Amino acid sequence: MPCAPTSLLCTSMLAVAVVVLGSWYTVAVIRASFLAAHFDGAWVNPVAVLLALLSIAVVLPVIHALKACGRIREAAARRDSAEARGARSGARDQCFIALGYALAQLVVIVVLQFFLVNHQAVAKTFFLVPLMVKTFPLVLAAFWMNVKISVVTEVLVLIWGLIVALAMFAPGVAGKPVRLIATAYVDIFRAVPAVLVIYLVGFGIPLTGIPVLKDFSLTVFVIVALTLTVGAYVAEIYRAGILSIHWSQSAAARSLGLSHFQTLRFVIVPQGIRQIIPPLLNSFISLQKDTALVSVVGVIDSFNQSMLIASNYYNLSAVSTVALLFIIVSIPQTRFVERMMRRDRARMRAGEA
Repeated sequence: MPCAPTSLLCTSMLAVAVVVLGSWYTVAVIRASFLAAHFDGAWVNPVAVLLALLSIAVVLPVIHALKACGRIREAAARRDSAEARGARSGARDQCFIALGYALAQLVVIVVLQFFLVNHQAVAKTFFLVPLMVKTFPLVLAAFWMNVKISVVTEVLVLIWGLIVALAMFAPGVAGKPVRLIATAYVDIFRAVPAVLVIYLVGFGIPLTGIPVLKDFSLTVFVIVALTLTVGAYVAEIYRAGILSIHWSQSAAARSLGLSHFQTLRFVIVPQGIRQIIPPLLNSFISLQKDTALVSVVGVIDSFNQSMLIASNYYNLSAVSTVALLFIIVSIPQTRFVERMMRRDRARMRAGEA
């Protein structure tokens, strides 16, 4: 006859007790911390109540597990093994749920305690809210430089990456030098860090004194540098998409009288691009984050502006504001890419069926 999972139940109860005590201690520290000095008490109290309620919520699976253990004993008394096995399975599931929630709650407690340690030194250094609110307009205005650079670069990368990818498929002996040059470009710029390319282009080209190029702004130079760097990765993405198309598509197009480049233009590339949209979007998300590297050549973007604020106030809260802005911009795009990938997988499974 199945018996109650006593050891697992005791372990889950101990973990939940530790988490509840830690949560309530953290709530007490938060209410007594500097947060109450910077916020109205009407804001601090609801936050404390919410944290307390979340800490209590982890107790519910343990209560369900105890009820399931009671059902096990009742089923054992009736010699109902099927009911006892079902109740034991439910009790184990609830115990594991309690352990999982307790572990997640423990991570939150550790993070909060890290911010509150040493008289809230970490929180004051990285998340001083009054300073973040005060400097937010300056950081947001500079953040548009990152947005402008990323948008212009994405358009150029789409074109440049496709040109390089097509060069890697140049046909015959005559196209071998073109293939070698395109392959060498991709290998070199994928090997060199983006910050070095930005530094070399941003500072090196103006030093050459070339009549037309030396008059360009630093923004143009960083766009060129990012296009060269990201274009190498995007060219590989294009190449993978082209290679994913079955060779029979190319053979059928050539049998109809299309030339090599007509086959690529009308048959292969349109199908390949549909396959690479999610990886392309992932590359553009990385490009948006790489725009923060333009600060090495003195372009006043959000990161450079936040460093100026940090040097004036001896505080890094403005840098945290920049991080939050990038998070706000990047996470919705990431979720959108995942949705597209799920849709593509569902369409492929439907086509196979």
